[in-house]
Amino acid sequence: MSRVRLFFYRRLGLTAGRRNRMEAGRCRRLANIVLGDHNAFTAGCWLWPQNTDYDGVRIRIGSYNYFNRNLMIDACGYVEVGDHNMFGPDVYITDSNHQFGLGVSPASQPMSDGRVKIGSHCWIGAKAVILKDVALGDYCVVAAGAVVTKSFPPGSVIAGVPAQLLRAEAEVLPEPTLAPGEYAESKELTQ
Repeated sequence: MSRVRLFFYRRLGLTAGRRNRMEAGRCRRLANIVLGDHNAFTAGCWLWPQNTDYDGVRIRIGSYNYFNRNLMIDACGYVEVGDHNMFGPDVYITDSNHQFGLGVSPASQPMSDGRVKIGSHCWIGAKAVILKDVALGDYCVVAAGAVVTKSFPPGSVIAGVPAQLLRAEAEVLPEPTLAPGEYAESKELTQ
């Protein structure tokens, strides 16, 4: 079903690379979405650009990302996701905010648009919320349930409401070079 869904999405304007998998979910304004290669979207994922005429890209997703169930990317401005990221279930990413004021309904006000950029090799925990004008550098870890309201540099481990820096990783570990289907064995398990 995923191939059929992607076939029709492409016909409706989606730009998508090779070997993406998209289970049941919702997308609109497909011409405003660009997907790289080898991304996996599990059931309930929403890619939701603003429902207005626009000739550009509002959601750009790199390659080799895994999006767990019920993720929503809500884009009025621009949301960019790098490569090799993992997103837990129920993650919400938005680049906009409702305007409000005393005596004025937020529903009657225009949205305040911004940007969100998530680097590569990040791990976003379950039920995390990433808000407007946030940039996360490469190799960031966002704890489950965190609400990210500001930007963090590469290697940051963040948690809390609002999210705070727990630690910054000083060095990047080398990527393991394993063949598909091969698993690294721990010395502790083999001794």
